[in-house]
Amino acid sequence: MNALVKISTVFEKYMALIALAVAALSLFLPKSTLWIQTAWINPLLMLVMFGMGLALKPKDFALVFTRPRDILTGCAAQFLVMPTLAFVLSRLFHLDPALTAGVMLVGSCPGGTASNVMTYFARGDVALSVGMTSVNTLLAPVLTPAITYFLLRTTVNVDVCSMFLAIVKVIVLPIALGLVLNTLFKNLSQKLIKSLPMISSLAICMIIASVVSHNAAKIWTSGMTVFFVVMLHNLLGYACGFGLGKVLKIDIPKTKALSLEVGMQNSGLATSLANAEFSQLAMATVPGALFSVWHNISGAILASAYRKWGKIQPCDTLPLNW
Repeated sequence: MNALVKISTVFEKYMALIALAVAALSLFLPKSTLWIQTAWINPLLMLVMFGMGLALKPKDFALVFTRPRDILTGCAAQFLVMPTLAFVLSRLFHLDPALTAGVMLVGSCPGGTASNVMTYFARGDVALSVGMTSVNTLLAPVLTPAITYFLLRTTVNVDVCSMFLAIVKVIVLPIALGLVLNTLFKNLSQKLIKSLPMISSLAICMIIASVVSHNAAKIWTSGMTVFFVVMLHNLLGYACGFGLGKVLKIDIPKTKALSLEVGMQNSGLATSLANAEFSQLAMATVPGALFSVWHNISGAILASAYRKWGKIQPCDTLPLNW
């Protein structure tokens, strides 16, 4: 078990570099990871979400009632800022329907658990970050299909009901199962949590490898445009979250959490939905995969910069999975 903990710590510490290496390998030598089937994306994401559920506690959701203004601010920013940026960037760079659908899905998804880890590294308000991610994830089955339909209805056929059911199956049920297991069998869940960084990191890397290797040729032909759009989407998300914190005059730890929560998306969900709902648009999975790689790198850099800003904040909650 100690060996697993040490390996998990390595994965947690160097996730950004590992994801980058996997993406590069899959892009330059696609045959090396073609064995990872796209059909595995949903089960792999469900595994990651189960880990998130294991790391959550009922008090993470209770935060909604004790700090409703903070949570509502984060939720509103998440589902307004990122979809709007996705729409503007897609139009500004004249992306084709497939890439537009992928970028819109990334923007319409909730924040990912990586934002919680980065907020911890940044010495931000971790409890707020976990609360925002949890609530945004629970809202996703309704808001993600609704926003996607609103933004794409004139260019791509969006099946709202199918997307709702897909999010419930892939996100809500695994998280609920993990939360129940953590509540009823704490000793078992604590043992499992120790290996979560390794398991979650491997699952995310396999998702990235699958999407990139199966679409390597199309990624090369699309040039750097889609990667540039993904970078801008993420960085502008950080900036908008930071700016909102300043406008609302909230304290430094909360501003850090808000900035990271808005900018970092559950891109694994975007990739999964693109693979399931837009199977006729092969390139729709690419923005989510690229976002998965890039936001881990940019998040680590930003967290390092934020770490030097403000005082150290005590915290007792940190999901150990990505």
